[in-house]
Amino acid sequence: MKKAASIFCAVLILWIAFAGCAGTQTTPEPTGEPTPQATEYAGIDIKIGALNGPTGMGISKLMKDSENGITANKYQVELFSAPTDITGLLINGEMDIAAVPTNLAATLYNKTNGGVKLLALNTLGVLYVLEKGDTVHSINDLAGKKIYSSGQASTPEYALNYVLEKNNIQCEVEYFATHAELAAQALAGKADILLIPEPFVSTILAKDAGFRIAVDFNASWDAACGGEILFSMGCLAVRTEFAENNKAALDKFVEEYTASVEYVNANPAEAAELIAEYGIVASKEIAEAAIPNCNMVTVVNEEMKNKTIPYIQILFENDASSVGGKIPGEDFYYTK
Repeated sequence: MKKAASIFCAVLILWIAFAGCAGTQTTPEPTGEPTPQATEYAGIDIKIGALNGPTGMGISKLMKDSENGITANKYQVELFSAPTDITGLLINGEMDIAAVPTNLAATLYNKTNGGVKLLALNTLGVLYVLEKGDTVHSINDLAGKKIYSSGQASTPEYALNYVLEKNNIQCEVEYFATHAELAAQALAGKADILLIPEPFVSTILAKDAGFRIAVDFNASWDAACGGEILFSMGCLAVRTEFAENNKAALDKFVEEYTASVEYVNANPAEAAELIAEYGIVASKEIAEAAIPNCNMVTVVNEEMKNKTIPYIQILFENDASSVGGKIPGEDFYYTK
């Protein structure tokens, strides 16, 4: 009996001691430093100018997601037919980001003393030579002929001049103001050999079976430069002031834009519905046919810089005015 009582007392003492320790809490000494608080990202409104074509097609999913309120920022996207319609808005601060030809971004950088930066490459080669006939089967077959194009003082003109010069080809070139106008002229029977980008290639082929792809101009570019220089036709340009003041928002945009482009490339049927809905391309059938040939990408940071420098250099050597008269400085490239 005494032994049992002793055991009971020992257990009771241990329990009381344990309870006392558990109930004792040490309050940390105040340090005078504020306790770090987790902060949530607060999105901002971003104004974007894009073109009807691959740049507008790639951003279509982002437009829908922003409309549905599921993006980090709110994106106000306005579509245009020609790059020149966007440039003034970007320079004046009415647009924050613009999808433009890569050479135009370099020109704007030079003309604004660094007021515009290259944010990302978003479109590689999308140019094709179409013919209503059967006389052109290689770039050399353009010799002595008249061809029609669009994009004067922009990538199509400078790229065409470079490839023609490299192949010692002489031909006559007539330019129309926009890709849409060129396509309309072709379908009206007023242009039988033309250099034009997607999705206008698919538009013409769908509406007039007499046309065919005569030359993959992107392959002609690769051959002319020995396959060493990426045909970086299109890009995203950003106002320097906006980039410096809104780095977190800009990084979020790049992340969400990249996801949008990946979605469009991976889901052409579903993406075509969005593209047609926003009027970027006339019909979902044409959009779906064009997507595989639109070379939509998102190349950023050091990779963007390393791939763009030789492209700008080759344009500069061929025609200095194509990039604003001089090679852009290192600060032209937005990198993390």
